[in-house]
Amino acid sequence: MRDELYRSGVAESVVDDAVLILSELLSNACRYGRPLGHAERGEGDVRAAWRVDPAGGLRVEVTDGGGPTRPVPSTPSVTARGGRGLNIIGALAQDWGVRDSATGEVTVWVVVTEGHRREDFATRVGGGSGFDFLDAYDDLD
Repeated sequence: MRDELYRSGVAESVVDDAVLILSELLSNACRYGRPLGHAERGEGDVRAAWRVDPAGGLRVEVTDGGGPTRPVPSTPSVTARGGRGLNIIGALAQDWGVRDSATGEVTVWVVVTEGHRREDFATRVGGGSGFDFLDAYDDLD
């Protein structure tokens, strides 16, 4: 995928961010979504796609069979083991959203462009609490 994107003229930073985003989307689809296909027989999968738009942005999509909740960013505690994926996506992407189909499929799409990573990336991902991450581990010694 990387080489093909580079040959298409997509900047290395966009590809790097898109790979991280794709990882987050696939993880979320596997954890929270139902598989596409014949889930009742334990069969199915998720679908991932990408394309370069005429303006040079990279659009990444992951589709699953839907889940019990709609994908929304959360506000995890500093010590939480998860819950930051959509915040990471929001900090790296120009835009993102969720599209539902009439058949119950859910697609999360993301547009990544060069130079769009937000300056406040760490604050957006960490929740902006002002809490020093290392403070959470002071009592573990």
